[in-house]
Amino acid sequence: MPIDLDALRRHPDVEGPGLEASDAADRLILDEAAALIGEAGPGEIVVIDDSYGALALAAADAGARGIRVHQDLVTGERALAANAGRFGLEGEVRSLPLGPELVTGARLVLMRLPRSLDRLDEVAELIAAHADPAVVVVAGGRIKHMSLAMNDVLGRRFGRVDVSRARQKSRVLLARDPGGTTPQTAETAPGWPRSTRHDDLGLTVVAHGGVFAGTGVDIGTRFLLAQLGDAVPDADTAVDLACGTGVVASWLARTRPGLQVTATDRSASAAASARLTAAANGVADRVHVTRADGLEGLADASERLIVLNPPFHSDAAISTGIAAHLFADAARVLAPGGELWCVWNSHLAYRPLLERVVGRTRQIARNPKFTVTASRRAAT
Repeated sequence: MPIDLDALRRHPDVEGPGLEASDAADRLILDEAAALIGEAGPGEIVVIDDSYGALALAAADAGARGIRVHQDLVTGERALAANAGRFGLEGEVRSLPLGPELVTGARLVLMRLPRSLDRLDEVAELIAAHADPAVVVVAGGRIKHMSLAMNDVLGRRFGRVDVSRARQKSRVLLARDPGGTTPQTAETAPGWPRSTRHDDLGLTVVAHGGVFAGTGVDIGTRFLLAQLGDAVPDADTAVDLACGTGVVASWLARTRPGLQVTATDRSASAAASARLTAAANGVADRVHVTRADGLEGLADASERLIVLNPPFHSDAAISTGIAAHLFADAARVLAPGGELWCVWNSHLAYRPLLERVVGRTRQIARNPKFTVTASRRAAT
């Protein structure tokens, strides 16, 4: 009996209700690829950005072996491992970083289409450069999150791109002939990761595809950096929580000689970008980046300063559950008297939540869009 995709679980569940572990797009990808899955030999199938394991585990259940998997989020990677264990398939899937080892020799790639065209381009570039010349990419998603530009991105890396019929508000793109017949140009030549110099901040930002703001610096982060002056607690160490490309971590290390900064993000692309950003700004020896779910690697009551620009999207859905999870983790890690400095979209009205979860919260600055607050952990 085929694996029941409805029985898959998200783990850990921090985004809040309303998100399923599999959906109609997963089922359409699997149906479109069914014959190819049956023909693939051991180690010839790769699965990319499979949220909680639906694609990888269904392929394994159909008989595929040696499946290589990459999921950007560490929470997704853990969900896959937990679901594989529940169904006795843990020996058939292997998680790897996004790099040549993941796709070398692959003849079939199953993937969920990312919302970011840059992420799609980086993944397509990698597959085209290292997979078997006969590789077929079966990439699907919900139609409301797809665009014709996705066809163009794949068309720059593959000679043929076909489109499936729509089903249950989902669609699949099938890409073949890596390299295609398109001459190499500045657009199609290898170009990931990318970097941009921001002279006004004295920073170079390096980014892999799909990381929030890319090589730019979003206006919320700029507003936060403008407030990180003398009012911020003096500390020997600091934490950049949900660090993204590591702009805050590198800025703190550059402007405070001797400060040791821990930067964490659950995204593999973000963590890799933050490491590169630190190196580009000469502070790699004082910025220590980890891919982690929040602050799970840090001890209770161990830090005097945590800085956070919390995400409020889980894929396409607006979700304040992620921010609440990060606030609670910050409260756990803050030493008595330590502070969480946070920037957030003012319409989200996080201040009561910060007061309740972290401690006394004061407004540092506010503009028409953003609010910066400092929340102090009460002394025990």
